Amino acid sequence: MMKQNQRTIVDIQILPHGEGLDIPFYASALAAGADLRAAIEQDVVLEAGEYQLIPTGFAMALSVGFEAQIRPRSGLAFKHGITVLNSPGTIDADYRGEVGVILINHGCKPFVVQRGDRIAQMVIASFVQADFQTVNTLDETQRGVGGFGSSGKR
Repeated sequence: MMKQNQRTIVDIQILPHGEGLDIPFYASALAAGADLRAAIEQDVVLEAGEYQLIPTGFAMALSVGFEAQIRPRSGLAFKHGITVLNSPGTIDADYRGEVGVILINHGCKPFVVQRGDRIAQMVIASFVQADFQTVNTLDETQRGVGGFGSSGKR
């Protein structure tokens, strides 16, 4: 039996340069990420190795206890080497400015972003804030201080 998805309301404010574009939307019934569109007036060319902040044309208000994670679209990454530079980017519940996406071209050819292109996806997630405390020692574990790659490849 399929479990119902948890839902929350996110208020979206369309900015003047976002008029006529879709608000964030889920491309399929079970998608975790809502697609975001480029709200640019003219094409943006990302040369190989170049990055730029691409506006989405909207601002939003998240409920307390939620964040928005901005993530790459797998098709752009696989086909063109285009990804989100600070992936995942985090948008806090108290931010009210325009949502922007820092796209970077890791490919070897220029990539053109056009108005309305789906450039990233946004996942709305709940989170927990921690109360940090200092201690003199930490509890022992089998792994201990073993870092990067210390647990093996297989």
